Amino acid sequence: MSSLPFFHLVADDLRQVEALLRAQEANPHPAIAGAVDHLLGSGGKRLRPALVLLSSHLCGADPSAALFAAAGVEMLHTATLVHDDLIDGSLMRRGAETLNARWSPAATVLTGDYLFARAAYLVARTANVRLVQRFAETLMVICNGEIRQMFDGRDRVPTFQEYEQRIYAKTASLIALSAEAGAILAHADEDTISALHRYGERLGLAFQVVDDILDFVADEQTLGKPVGSDLRQGLITLPVMLFLEDSHDHPTLQRLRHGPLSEDAVQEAVRTVAASPAIDRSLQVARGYIREAKETLQSLPPSDYRDALLDLADFVTRRQF
Repeated sequence: MSSLPFFHLVADDLRQVEALLRAQEANPHPAIAGAVDHLLGSGGKRLRPALVLLSSHLCGADPSAALFAAAGVEMLHTATLVHDDLIDGSLMRRGAETLNARWSPAATVLTGDYLFARAAYLVARTANVRLVQRFAETLMVICNGEIRQMFDGRDRVPTFQEYEQRIYAKTASLIALSAEAGAILAHADEDTISALHRYGERLGLAFQVVDDILDFVADEQTLGKPVGSDLRQGLITLPVMLFLEDSHDHPTLQRLRHGPLSEDAVQEAVRTVAASPAIDRSLQVARGYIREAKETLQSLPPSDYRDALLDLADFVTRRQF
């Protein structure tokens, strides 16, 4: 993603963020150091640090603080993926083995915990109390969302409001933090902070909806994991929700209400949903979020950095389509 035009403005900054992410100041055990290198080298998009940097330049934040904030949110994102993969039993991500495919659950959990601590350390180096508070609040939202999904969110069809709350916690909350971080670091006015938070929130919702679509229409090489992963876990996402609105009596999809599907049923469900109007309807929902994201930026003064945020928003619904 960093080769795309809207990342050129922060390309040099992203290289410095990468160096901060790979620095080993706490002299960790070689196993942790190796795990960090493996995780950071597995092809992450670096969307979140780029958002921090773009918003920081847009608002005139201290460049050094922006680098630490950008590294912190990316490390937090990496930590959540480690725990997510363990919870879901995922063996592949981005085409590479997950940590839990090679290590015990205990070692995987502790490595994830180390990454959370490392993320907090990086954000604390900004010396911005409000940003540290927002960082902690966002982590609570993410964890609460995972618990809610674990206890309440599988093997049943959620309402749209429940689905939106779930993907906000899972994805959009951290993207919103990333977008507003630069304004917080720059001590911008509350309207600017709110606008960038809203932009990131809507961008993040669209990003997750597109991910949920790609789970049906992309191939395994593109996804870096098997298609239909959510169905295997009994997790019902927007394409299935919209499909069931039109075909509520479809026998295979109805079985989702009673637990995870067999592998043959998963493959049939993927083909059925992928060929249905539910995919285009889901994409229209994502595009609606993107329109809302772009509208929030109109209150900010024109600049190359605002243009980059607008271009980034347009890209979210175009990736892999």
